[in-house]
Amino acid sequence: MRVLRRGRGRMDLAVATVLVPRHAVSTLCLAHQVRQDVWRALRRLRGFSPIVAVTGGATLRIAAGGQCDGALPPTASAAVSAVLERAANRARWCRFAQRRGEAGAPVTDICISDRNP
Repeated sequence: MRVLRRGRGRMDLAVATVLVPRHAVSTLCLAHQVRQDVWRALRRLRGFSPIVAVTGGATLRIAAGGQCDGALPPTASAAVSAVLERAANRARWCRFAQRRGEAGAPVTDICISDRNP
């Protein structure tokens, strides 16, 4: 699953991580949340378009980065890595993307992460 704004996109910048959610999550919802946070971190970078790819089953591999039509500063990959590794972000992504139970009540457990991609 890849989420991007336009066309096919190229990954001029890419950082990967692994996420192990405790409950089933929607990879589309997860990818949208990650893309949004990457965009917020690099929104001042001219010509940047974030791309997020989520693969896997019980263990999800998230590759985040994007296409940049201008010059990439050396701090760009560190900024994306900081977004991916921040525990509060990872917990929020899982809460947002978790599938609801039969009764419609949200599950309150957070994600556990293995930070080695």
